[in-house]
Amino acid sequence: MANFLSFSTFLIFIGCVGLGVLYAWILYGTNKSLGKKTRNTLALARALAVAILAFLLFAPLVRRVSHTPEKPVIVIANDNSISVKAIQPTGFNAKKYEEDLKALAAKLGERYEVKTYTFGDSVKSGFEFTGTHQVTNGTTLVNRLNDELLNRNVGAIIIASDGIFNRGGNPLYELNKIKAPVYTIALGDTIPKRDVLVANVNYNNIVYLDNEFTLDVQVQAFESRGENTKLSVLENGKQVAEQTIDINNASFVKDVQIKLKANKVGVHAYTINLATVKNEITTKNNSQTIFVEVMDGRQKILLASASAHPDLATLKQAIELNQHYEVTLALTEELEKVDLSKYSLAILYQLPALNYSASSLISKLREQKIATWYIVGAQSNLSAFGQVQQQVSFARATGSLQEVFPYYQENFTSYSLNTEALKQLETYDPLLVPFSNIMIKGNYAAVLNQRIGKVNTQSPMLFFAEDNGKKMGFLIGEGLWKWKLEEAKNENSYPLVAELISKTVQYLSVKDDKRKFKVYTSKSTFEENESVVLNATLYDDAFEPVNNSEVKVQLKNTEGKVYNYTFSKMGSGYQLDAGNLPQGNYSYIASTSLGDKKYTANGAFFVNAMISEYQQTTANHQLLNTMAQQTQGKMYMPANLLDIANELEKSGQVKTITYEDRRYEEMINLKWIFALILLLLSAEWFFRKRNGEA
Repeated sequence: MANFLSFSTFLIFIGCVGLGVLYAWILYGTNKSLGKKTRNTLALARALAVAILAFLLFAPLVRRVSHTPEKPVIVIANDNSISVKAIQPTGFNAKKYEEDLKALAAKLGERYEVKTYTFGDSVKSGFEFTGTHQVTNGTTLVNRLNDELLNRNVGAIIIASDGIFNRGGNPLYELNKIKAPVYTIALGDTIPKRDVLVANVNYNNIVYLDNEFTLDVQVQAFESRGENTKLSVLENGKQVAEQTIDINNASFVKDVQIKLKANKVGVHAYTINLATVKNEITTKNNSQTIFVEVMDGRQKILLASASAHPDLATLKQAIELNQHYEVTLALTEELEKVDLSKYSLAILYQLPALNYSASSLISKLREQKIATWYIVGAQSNLSAFGQVQQQVSFARATGSLQEVFPYYQENFTSYSLNTEALKQLETYDPLLVPFSNIMIKGNYAAVLNQRIGKVNTQSPMLFFAEDNGKKMGFLIGEGLWKWKLEEAKNENSYPLVAELISKTVQYLSVKDDKRKFKVYTSKSTFEENESVVLNATLYDDAFEPVNNSEVKVQLKNTEGKVYNYTFSKMGSGYQLDAGNLPQGNYSYIASTSLGDKKYTANGAFFVNAMISEYQQTTANHQLLNTMAQQTQGKMYMPANLLDIANELEKSGQVKTITYEDRRYEEMINLKWIFALILLLLSAEWFFRKRNGEA
């Protein structure tokens, strides 16, 4: 193909030359007024100009080759974390180290392109030696280098660190992507120093009132054999536990479990302290403060009935399997004394009954919009039942009962049940259901439908509906105790009855959040080095989010310091980035208005102190050496770091790369050709005029 193109170009060129010669012969071939030499010279100029112009019309391509050299890039990254500055070997001169590292960058800059970085909890360009970064994330550094130096000529990477990477994992594996030798400068001290520390605390940050919970505390000690220390736990400043720990090893680790009880609702600060030992290197890691929120998760459920029945025991036992529910069973005269404001759900077992209307109770439930679960059975007064609520009624009731089996409604989605266990429904005894025609007003969601004999009907057995925003549940039939008995016959049976009752109660008792103004943090606990972010949403009367109003918030810590902010509008809501805040327990109250109505919202969050840099004080030079060896580099001590410049030169690995750029351009883009054409035509015109030609 290339030969064909070359031959074609040659033919075009010959044709263009022929055209130029023909044009020149027509113009000068019969001209007798010019001397032969002058005529031939002008003819040649015109022939060349015409030939070149004609050739350019075919847009011929010219191959151009250019060479671009690229200096090697040398990266120098300095670890600016607390551990590097605080823990250094005897004789280390921090000022000389800073001067030498800057001198190394200057010396390498004479021959190479040098990029300097500071890393710790973030990565910044340039050197910093403040030693203030509270964590060391080597992976973030490597990822940034990968992004910035992709497809660049990276000659070498020089990392000055103590090898303690406590965030982001081990950077060793990510370094291989850059494909450059790594030279490490080993900072810190590899000799363990006397130290006792709270290495870690495992705990649940949310517990429920009156429940016991455990703090799993890992205690570590170095070079402290024969010493003992006291572990104490303070709750909101008051000591609640203490234990003496004997240190019997030079490298000592012990897990201590502290059992506590949640006695009071609210946010509690627990401080875990270790008593200091003589001459330990730092005491900043002897203490950790955690925050635990104690919630009263127990919801009160009212189980009301006109008389005793085995089903009541089945219901109560199933509900109380969940420790967050507390059931109160009330019969007849007890119902008149019940304080309904305490309950999130009322289960009315066969109420209204034939012998007890419970009209006052049902009226109060409706007024206070308390979720209700009606269970209909043989003692239910069906006529009165249709009057106390508007969703379900019974027609043509004869007073007799019929046996009805359950089957699961496949498209039910409000909660899920164990799929395999649902097969057990086929073995359950039937419930006793009043013989009548059931009529349901409005929409409903059925969990179980009725099967009469072998016929699956569309009449629901267990279903849910709503009445003016209040959740309502209905179970048509009595005899749940038989289902429970059926499960007891087989040890391998799944507790489907308990799950069915528990999830029904959970669904009905959960209240929908109808607040028009909500403010919440992105999470409940923040680290000291991360931004605290709050979100807010304001709704109008149609419960559509709006953000026309200004939202202000006041943060306050336990010491009484106040921070005032204004939210920024974000989409249809609001957001506030309060930045980094000191360690502590914070409460907030936000305020706004919509029209003539004012709204407030409050909450709390916690900021944990960062002590990661004090959790490990012994430098990991072995990791630094491995990083260097696996990438064909070397490890240097700070006193010899200037030798790296000579090593890079001797190694031969750092080379300038020349990139060859081959490309084809149209000849019409070559400016010198236009200059040549202009010169030829101008010279021809000048000599023609000089010789009296028009």
